[in-house]
Amino acid sequence: MAPFVRGRGGGRGGSSFREGPNRSHRGRGKARGRGDYASNRSSFKSTRVEEQREVASGDEEEDYALESDEDAQEDSSASSSSDEEDVHASTVQPYNALLLSLNGNEQRSEPQRKRRKISNDQDFREVEVLGEEVDPIEEPESQDDSGAEALESGLEDADQVGEKHDPFMKHFDRSDDDKELEQKIQSVKENNWSTMEPMKIQKWSCTLKIPPVSGSNPEPFSHTVSALRELTLKKRLRESSGKLIPPMDKLSGNLAFHLFNYHDILFPHRTLVNSEILRKLACLHAINHVFKTRDVVIKDNARLAREDAQEDLEYRDQGFTRPKILVILPTRNSCVKYVDIIVSLCEPEQQENKKRFQETYASGEDPSQDKPEDFRDLFSGNDDDMFRLGLKFTRKTVKTFAQFYNSDIIIASPLGLRMALGADDPKKQDHDFLSSIEIVIFDQTDAMVMQNWEHVEYIFEHLNLQPKEAHGCDFSRVRTWYLDGNAKYLRQTILLSAFNFPSLNRLFTHQMLNVEGKVRYSQVEGGAMIDLNIPVKQTFSRFDFGTPIAEPNNRFKYFTTAIVPSLTKLSTLGSGEGHGVLVYLPTYADFVRVRNYLASSSETQAISFGSISEYTSVKDVARARSHFLSGRHAVLLYTERAHHFRRYRLKGVKKVILYGLPENSIFYKEIVGGYLGASIAAGKLDTRSASVRALFSRLDILKLERIVGTGRHLSMLKHNGGDTFDFV
Repeated sequence: MAPFVRGRGGGRGGSSFREGPNRSHRGRGKARGRGDYASNRSSFKSTRVEEQREVASGDEEEDYALESDEDAQEDSSASSSSDEEDVHASTVQPYNALLLSLNGNEQRSEPQRKRRKISNDQDFREVEVLGEEVDPIEEPESQDDSGAEALESGLEDADQVGEKHDPFMKHFDRSDDDKELEQKIQSVKENNWSTMEPMKIQKWSCTLKIPPVSGSNPEPFSHTVSALRELTLKKRLRESSGKLIPPMDKLSGNLAFHLFNYHDILFPHRTLVNSEILRKLACLHAINHVFKTRDVVIKDNARLAREDAQEDLEYRDQGFTRPKILVILPTRNSCVKYVDIIVSLCEPEQQENKKRFQETYASGEDPSQDKPEDFRDLFSGNDDDMFRLGLKFTRKTVKTFAQFYNSDIIIASPLGLRMALGADDPKKQDHDFLSSIEIVIFDQTDAMVMQNWEHVEYIFEHLNLQPKEAHGCDFSRVRTWYLDGNAKYLRQTILLSAFNFPSLNRLFTHQMLNVEGKVRYSQVEGGAMIDLNIPVKQTFSRFDFGTPIAEPNNRFKYFTTAIVPSLTKLSTLGSGEGHGVLVYLPTYADFVRVRNYLASSSETQAISFGSISEYTSVKDVARARSHFLSGRHAVLLYTERAHHFRRYRLKGVKKVILYGLPENSIFYKEIVGGYLGASIAAGKLDTRSASVRALFSRLDILKLERIVGTGRHLSMLKHNGGDTFDFV
């Protein structure tokens, strides 16, 4: 099976996706069918506009693209019958859609002032989505006649837009001959970054890297926002955010400063305590960006409508396509939390498709209360990891299930978005809707690394590429740095995770290319091994390797030569001391290698063992646990992803062997402290007999720091007196 169709690798129900008109997903999410678009739609006529104007006279345009009533009706009809997989909209115009005519334009006595012509072509295309044929969508005809008054009606809330101190304008409003921008882009291409003096915030450290520019001094960055009023928020967001977001401490205030100043952010210290404030700040920043983008476009539309045609005016305020925000989340339940915050901040008069959203995203079962708190937070509600959702904003409405090309914000899981990109068929690939993404938010990336990280890498590879089709774009309004292919250098990337890991660091180094700078947070780790609450001997064994490619082979060699002989010796004892050995394996590849060796090697014939992986059936898991508890199996192989998705409470554990350190330090506490502690509490294990042995190498520096603590890990990696370290 190709890797991209695997979401969780079988863990917690797994993810399956097949082509066909009725795709389904195994798990808690409901089976989802695909509705058909309404066919035989009537073409747009100017008389229809006049009829709508008479019925709803005095109404303002609701969409910042200034769509006509007919366009809004067509869009609503299409979205109500299509599922979230319908991501390929037909030709749309990102910000220069239909301009409504004012009543009485034909009766004007003075000559009609000539205005910029946007588009009068009506395009009919037949699109294909993930192997299915979709009915042609009829796009309404554009009109270039409209009143300046109608355009300016949307500017009543356009506060602060255009002010030079606004980080939004400073970052995105670049002139054609911006020499400073050119120097910064060149520095980023050469991987030339200047590291500012780290800022200390309690136990955290904040380090900012910026591309150097000759002849300019970098601005100090040691700022902390103490209140929301210090941020350049839209007027309509100030009151709602004040009610929703609690007072910020120094850490969240510092993060808010970098967030709203469009710095790239790597924050690998997300916890259950700060997760809510992180979500709210991210949503506030995303909506604030969408609203400011809309106001700039409306303002420029008004100027174009009233300026004399003889003046060669040029307003570059757009991208190639409409979507500006991309939010990647691990489960549908996480999506519900983001959408709820967005709706609370916007306070819309209407939320379209609300019932449908609640039925398909908010419904689901909650884990039992005996599961750990972080597990219940991640897997509560609908834990389906295959979804994608478009959000569209108008002046009074938030619309869910909008087609991607008509959306302002796209929320998706890594698997769901990769399937939307058409990864299974190169002929049907479409990544144009990601060409103009200006803010990327990856939340709970620690959960994504337990799914399939290849999906995340694939998404980054297809961000901000030049579009293959025009999609109704008015290229005279596209910003120059989009046309030059430099959009990725102005994109803001926000990574929020419970812990840091090598793949996350690679994104920070190679994919976070923001000319505004990028900031990474770190903290002093106390060490998970000191929080076990049981006096158990913990032994850490270091092995050496020549190159990173040889590291897996050297790890396996060390295990077979230093660990397996002791297991064989224990298995020959008749007193039962050789039973209850749990072997923890961090990857499925390690699991297969060790399992095959124990099953086929002549040196391990005396070792009876069972196994539990993320692909083991429920029936086989029950049998393996029973045999391990009774002593029929002396050894139990157990994978990290199985623990992540199931959190089994294994009984009968007397010794723990960590083939590799767990990525999540919480797992170390649960496996070592939890499993051994349960055996000790049940009176089946003496603390002097309990033991832990863990293998590590220099590549495990991040894992080792979280488990043994900052400072100790460096001495263990550099120590030349031996390769074994004992702690009690």
